[in-house]
Amino acid sequence: MFYHSPRNEPDYSAEGSRVCEDRVTHGRRESSLVNHRLSYKSLSGRRAAQILRSGAPCRQTEMRVMERTFREQLFFLVLSLSVLKGDTRYIEVRCLDMVAVEGQFTFTAERPQLSCAVFFMAEPNEVISVDYDNVDIDCRAGDFITVFDGWVMKGEKFPSSQDHPLPLYERYVDYCDSGSLRKSVRSSQNVAMVFFRIHNAGSSFTLTVRKHINPFPCNVISQSPEGSYTMVIPQQHRNCSFSIIYPVAIDVSEFSLGHYNNFPKGHAWVCRIRDFVQLLGGSGIDTSKLLPITDLCISFTGPTHMKIGCDNTVVRMVSSGNYVSRVSFSYRVLDSQELQTIKLNNVEDFCFNN
Repeated sequence: MFYHSPRNEPDYSAEGSRVCEDRVTHGRRESSLVNHRLSYKSLSGRRAAQILRSGAPCRQTEMRVMERTFREQLFFLVLSLSVLKGDTRYIEVRCLDMVAVEGQFTFTAERPQLSCAVFFMAEPNEVISVDYDNVDIDCRAGDFITVFDGWVMKGEKFPSSQDHPLPLYERYVDYCDSGSLRKSVRSSQNVAMVFFRIHNAGSSFTLTVRKHINPFPCNVISQSPEGSYTMVIPQQHRNCSFSIIYPVAIDVSEFSLGHYNNFPKGHAWVCRIRDFVQLLGGSGIDTSKLLPITDLCISFTGPTHMKIGCDNTVVRMVSSGNYVSRVSFSYRVLDSQELQTIKLNNVEDFCFNN
């Protein structure tokens, strides 16, 4: 199996300045869809819309693009995803792109493209398969196309190595290494991505992306600013995370551990090493690097309400495999007034102070 060294992960942040070019699909300009999606009812949607309308990513230098915060980069990608959620099935992707539709995705290099990535996203209860179709690149000249099981942003990976069922080297599948031996790759969660590097103009590739129902989703990045979700681990020794890339108000309404409900509360050590739920917050996507906000280790029914002003809020459940673990929660994006209150209150939230 090909081991994808860190040097092959492109610094695709500099390509953000090119994302704002109009996308051509079936001869139609999709930029007309942007205004329709700008009514997105969240602070993050408005913020991303302002970035797009101002044209700042198109005009700034690479240095400015690379200095964007995590939130601005990710919100911009999510906005791009919203634009691509139409019914178009054949899409010509750019060097830096995000899409959430099934179909064929084609890239043709007009010039050398050395640091490119396409992010794929599905619904929480789906996984993604990527099939290599027509590939015309020069592997011996240093070209590559690599599917990654998850996302990589700013050197951080989702899911983290602690939470993913596969070792890190198995999460990379490189076309030049596997060739015809492995033409199809399936993700373990609702997100996947493709890195690629092409040196020669005219080189191209086509991928087919499909979505498949996952009866027990584990590790999810939410593409919605509000919603409700129930995460279940059916007697499996694993860790599962639900990542919300917005500052949110979150209500945990239920946490249960099968027949574990009557375990004495005094045994807090069980919470730390066997079965528990964590709320995490921070500015990256790697859950192992986020800060713990609170732990829940005793089954309960009833709301636990918190406002978390972090770029990324995560509900993470750790299961020993001895019980059917279940956690239910709802969330909504914080409005501008709530965010301002949090910024002024050093006690209510730590994300603005770390």
